[in-house]
Amino acid sequence: MSNQFVHLHLHTEYSLLDGFARIDRVIRRAKELEMPAIAITDHGVMFGVVDFYKEAKKQGIKPIIGCEVYITSDDPKQNYHLVLLAKNQTGYTNLIQLVSAGFTEHFYYKPRIPKSLLEQHTEGLIALSSCLQGEVNVHLLRGQYPLARQAAEYYHAIFGQDHFYLELQDHGLPEQKETNRQLIKLSKELGIGLVASNDVHYTDSEDHLAHDMLLCIQTGSVLTDQSRMRFDSQEFYLKSADQMAQLFPREALENTVKIAEMIDFDFDFQSKHLPRFSSEPDFDSAQALRELTLQGMKQRYSDMTPYLDRMNYELEVIDSMGYNDYFLIVHDFIKYAKDNGIAVGPGRGSAGGSIVAYALNIIGIDPMQYDLIFERFLNPDRITMPDIDIDFEDERRQEVIDYVTNKYGTEHVAQIITFGTFGARAAVRDIGRVMGLGYGEVDRVAKAIPNSLGMSLERALEASPRLAEMVRASTDVALLIENARKIEGIPRHCSTHAAGVVISELPMDHHVPLYLHEDAVSTQFNMNLLEELGLLKMDFLGLRNLTIIKNALAFIQDNRGIEIDIDHLPDRDPKTFQMLTEGDSLGIFQLESSGMRSFFRELKPEKIEDIIAGISLYRPGPMESIPTYLRNRNSGQFNYVHPVMEDILAVTYGVIVYQEQVMQLVRDLAGYTYAQSDLVRRAMSKKDMAVMQRERNIFLYGDGGSISGCVARGLSEEQGNRLFDGMMDFARYAFNKSHAAGYAIIAYQTAYLKAHYPVEFMAALMSSVMGNSPKLAQYMDNVRSMKIEVLPPSVNHSVDGFSIEGESIRFGLKAIKNVGTTLIQSIVRMRRDGFSSLDDFLNRLSIGVLNKRAIESLIKAGALDGMAESRRSMMLRYENILDGIQRGARINAPGQLSLFDEVEPVHNGPRTSLTEYDDEQLLEMEKEVLGMYFSGHPLRRFSGVRQKYHCRDFVELTALDESADNTIVSAIAMLRTISVKTTRAGERMAFCRMEDEYESMEIILFPKVFKEVEKLLEQEQYFLVQGRLSVKEDEPAKIIVSNLRGLSDDIVEQKVYLRLPSWQTEIIDDIVRLAQTRPGPACLRVYCEDTGHVRDLQGYGILPADDLIAQLQAILGQDAVVVK
Repeated sequence: MSNQFVHLHLHTEYSLLDGFARIDRVIRRAKELEMPAIAITDHGVMFGVVDFYKEAKKQGIKPIIGCEVYITSDDPKQNYHLVLLAKNQTGYTNLIQLVSAGFTEHFYYKPRIPKSLLEQHTEGLIALSSCLQGEVNVHLLRGQYPLARQAAEYYHAIFGQDHFYLELQDHGLPEQKETNRQLIKLSKELGIGLVASNDVHYTDSEDHLAHDMLLCIQTGSVLTDQSRMRFDSQEFYLKSADQMAQLFPREALENTVKIAEMIDFDFDFQSKHLPRFSSEPDFDSAQALRELTLQGMKQRYSDMTPYLDRMNYELEVIDSMGYNDYFLIVHDFIKYAKDNGIAVGPGRGSAGGSIVAYALNIIGIDPMQYDLIFERFLNPDRITMPDIDIDFEDERRQEVIDYVTNKYGTEHVAQIITFGTFGARAAVRDIGRVMGLGYGEVDRVAKAIPNSLGMSLERALEASPRLAEMVRASTDVALLIENARKIEGIPRHCSTHAAGVVISELPMDHHVPLYLHEDAVSTQFNMNLLEELGLLKMDFLGLRNLTIIKNALAFIQDNRGIEIDIDHLPDRDPKTFQMLTEGDSLGIFQLESSGMRSFFRELKPEKIEDIIAGISLYRPGPMESIPTYLRNRNSGQFNYVHPVMEDILAVTYGVIVYQEQVMQLVRDLAGYTYAQSDLVRRAMSKKDMAVMQRERNIFLYGDGGSISGCVARGLSEEQGNRLFDGMMDFARYAFNKSHAAGYAIIAYQTAYLKAHYPVEFMAALMSSVMGNSPKLAQYMDNVRSMKIEVLPPSVNHSVDGFSIEGESIRFGLKAIKNVGTTLIQSIVRMRRDGFSSLDDFLNRLSIGVLNKRAIESLIKAGALDGMAESRRSMMLRYENILDGIQRGARINAPGQLSLFDEVEPVHNGPRTSLTEYDDEQLLEMEKEVLGMYFSGHPLRRFSGVRQKYHCRDFVELTALDESADNTIVSAIAMLRTISVKTTRAGERMAFCRMEDEYESMEIILFPKVFKEVEKLLEQEQYFLVQGRLSVKEDEPAKIIVSNLRGLSDDIVEQKVYLRLPSWQTEIIDDIVRLAQTRPGPACLRVYCEDTGHVRDLQGYGILPADDLIAQLQAILGQDAVVVK
């Protein structure tokens, strides 16, 4: 190692919102500067150390793993900075234990490490005294030289000679000049070595502005704020050895190289740190797994003989890869869940290909029935961690995690961190605020960025002409984009992964540093890095649909006395598949979107295999194959390049749909093993052209060993190439069949329940979405279309969720706003034979659970109807009754009871005979507290208008993608809010929020249309909306209005009569194009003089405005256009 200089104090982007030295850039720059090594020392965390290590190794530079920690002593509120570097494996273990304890045991605003703990973990660590906030420097700045000397002696004593150094920094700050002078003095007095550093926070000197902006984001400041936190120098970049040599004594530079040479630490990416299922020393996990598997096989198969070879092969692979304990652990906690009544899904992901997992009840999919491949899950030629994703009912998922934590110990189980990065839009919004630009301008720029997955600002400038034009037109916008690009992609925050849990044999902080987020202990490394380091990650997923299934089964048992084994339904139930063919799949897992319902009408599924294919095909990419799939399926005619393909592709009618089919094709056509075929599949999906060219040659001609190649097996070279190209195209998008099968099983289970037990299923379904009013309204409409009555909420009959009464569904109290669980429990407990009146209801319930908002909500929802009193009367009386009850409670307080022998229930006089609210008022009250109209809907009386103008529901329109942009649409809706704005040209326009029965949308009226309908908006509430749909990737769908008409019970029908000499297609096309510009309620009726026939232009109603009529007259003649 040369005797130049090594940076030992450096903050990467993982010093969140403070460090700006991107790992790849800063290491590349260090290589350019010919530095032999480089350290990472982020503030209090080790988030980035593995990425840093891997990148440094890749660049040929020695990585040094460290952290700048926060040390506390007598005063717990005072902390000092200290740089710690891992000299070796022992040092690394001590470092991660210190950093972990800072979060899990001693966190106070920052992860603090008490000196008493530090003293126990100094072995293998090298310490630097750090910056101006290090303990030695703090004392020096306070003029406390003896205390500074004492601190230096303390650290020197606990770390030892050549393992503690006094750190010199010089960023041009006067304080540093003074402390450096005294540090050099201390070095001479105490014999402690000096080391130079630059406390690097960004890579290049010109990055100082971007770093400053990052600090502003952290502190919520703007650049112009003079009092904000900032660095008082622009020198915190990666300086060269020559630049450092001009600032510091030679010894301080040489010691950096000396320290780097002392470092002897490498991450171990080979070892596995899997937990043991049992701590008993003589426990044989392989034998235990075999015995459990055999037991399960006997239960799963009446004759397991045909499958024993597959079972033995899988067990051998599992054992050779060291995963026996893994399977035992997963089997154990799934058994716990099932034994405790926690619903468990059939499994998702590639684990569906394992017969061992099926025998152990880990998955509920028979891999033999659906031709699933084990090597897609575990490949002996590609050693990776197994990954079984398990669904539990969402309300009880945490119980399973708690069981695992208790069984293996809190020190051995942790959740997993995940990082949120600055996406293109987030970077623009944050930088725009920091620059002090107006919200509206920044918002326009952000919305001009396409919202595609993984969209970068560089790609956005190419893909969005609107964004490119903004950059050209405004220097502010150009600077905004330039600055946003600098922070794009770096981590902004961290959180806990929604499902990931990691288990280790040794305590977790022996392997990885830990982090504390909202009382949850998580690893500081993400799931991919954990797997690379040999730790076992599992996904505990919460799935609402499992809760729905469980509750529906309970309803069926209670209501009908029928116990259904949901895991053993008939495979080809005609009623279920007929329902799916009719598109009635609202509420069905994976199948309820409008697009999927439409697809299934064409698909006409007859078996679960069809559902698996449908789920796999209805995705971006594979969708292109849907027409071919349907055509082949309906015609029954499709050709194969080679007969062996028929066995593989017959199930999908000659179309490659699944990844497993690609594996089977290369195996059967070219002689690959399944393990080898999985490697080919992975290469195809990644489109690595160099690898694919090599694989193409092997596929055609073999590898000279075990793979013979397809040409040797009877295919021509041309056929082989054509087939390989086809597989490559499909492999990019082909779906994991095991994963789709798991989804399809749940889809079939929910569909079966809806088809056979619609009352019970829909009650369970609606209970699951009580907090989602649009969804609840949509499901309720579906229930009513099935001729199932939904009874209103009632304090005498309802429970918390939706419930069953005979063949009807009772609305749940929990769906009413302001009505909490405690109140519901009290209502159910106290009602006994039912509440007879409002007075009875209020007197019986505890004052502690009642409040005026809850009572009002119950009245408005109709939950107190049926007590011979109008809602209007109850709204007027309840406060007085409640006040009386509260007065009585005060009288009954201890020491007051002697005033009365007995306190009677409070009544507030006779019930009034006030007239009830009118229908519209009642409906609005329901809307207010239920989030939906229950007993009716104001728009339903306009069903004739809806039919006539082919109106579409907002819930359908808001679900459309960009392909529907500019579609002409009609809808009926009610006005909720209106915001009038003035354009730059001084014209007024309006942004309205309108809603129909299920959903709301933004409705935009540009100046010309707004001028025509402004008075109408003041007078009317219900409208026929016609216009153009605007669907952009970056914003919710909206309607650009071309015509707005107020609705009344009797809509006057207008017709526009057009007289033509004959039916001339060119002229008709011109009329249609004109009509599409101003759609409206008036029917277009064409009279042809040559035949005497009158024909309506179906679907092309127009707005008979004067200017439009004038344009029609210009085409046909003034007398040829008449409005009646």
